[in-house]
Amino acid sequence: MTNTPIRIVLADDQDDIRSGFRLVLDSQPDMSVVGEAADGTGALELARRLRPDVVLADIRMPGIDGLDLTRLLAGSDVAHPTRVIVVTTFDLDDYVHTALRNGASGFLLKRSGPTLLIEGVRAAMAGDALISPQITVRLLRRLTTPPPPSPVTGLGTDPLTHREQDIVRLVARGWTNSRIADELFISPGTVKTHIANVQTKLGTANRVGIAAWAWQTGLAVPEP
Repeated sequence: MTNTPIRIVLADDQDDIRSGFRLVLDSQPDMSVVGEAADGTGALELARRLRPDVVLADIRMPGIDGLDLTRLLAGSDVAHPTRVIVVTTFDLDDYVHTALRNGASGFLLKRSGPTLLIEGVRAAMAGDALISPQITVRLLRRLTTPPPPSPVTGLGTDPLTHREQDIVRLVARGWTNSRIADELFISPGTVKTHIANVQTKLGTANRVGIAAWAWQTGLAVPEP
């Protein structure tokens, strides 16, 4: 018995972008693009009718833009929210903050490549939020404050292990689970387990919260 593929709707006003995304996502055995829309209004209607698992939405579209589409599909007042990943050319900070505030399950740049697109969909399905590394590092560095004497204290009786600290540093750089696994010579599943344990210890909702904590405490430092 095979698992049901992740059902995806694409919302972008550029035909070539939608075609490229469809090619990448349909090549995955666990994913299937079930619909496309060239504007936000059409995407909203399509999502409400098809009830996909994930919607990939551009920001600048005719009709309803991607940020409002995110709010209407994934906002805190939506009875049956749909996971929305914003995939855009524009990495303005206001866009990122608004998208995440409106309930987005990720914020990816179109230039990030197919691997991150695929991992972003899987992260959304796992209840996580993936943000393009370029955006993560830039935004979170602005949150840094003078670090306390020890960034791993203050966690009660359950501090981070050395392995967890290593993983947190790489999460703070915006690395994906696969890249972290390759770097540390462990499996992606082991990385995922460590991240889940870190989230529990820190009380964060996702890897973005982990990264923010790492930059704020000084566990993460800028690369030379």
